[in-house]
Amino acid sequence: MRVVAGALLDRAGLVLIAQRPRGKVLAGRWEFPGGKLADGESPSDALQRELREELGIDVRQFEWVLDIENALAKSPLTLHCFVVTEYVGEPQPRDGQALEWVPIEQLSQHDILEADQPFIEALQRRFGRAR
Repeated sequence: MRVVAGALLDRAGLVLIAQRPRGKVLAGRWEFPGGKLADGESPSDALQRELREELGIDVRQFEWVLDIENALAKSPLTLHCFVVTEYVGEPQPRDGQALEWVPIEQLSQHDILEADQPFIEALQRRFGRAR
């Protein structure tokens, strides 16, 4: 399975995380917005589509950060991670998920999915105050 995740950054150094809604696998856990790639879809196209569907925003500027390979999952997973630095619209919880803006340095204090941990570390190294 191939999935995209987007870390929306604001000028104050906050990043947007989403809580998985009731009824979904791992409900209540936090993650970066995103979702599965459709057949034949590129990771960048999937990022733009998923954030439009999930948050109601149009992504204008983004940058690939890393790919995470997780062969230990029930089905092998590739997570394509991006930082979104420019978008149009105000993020809205279109899937019934809770949204929260969190300081990059405090991401580890939230119950974020294990698959996202390397992404958190990369964000903190690159954008955290203790660079």
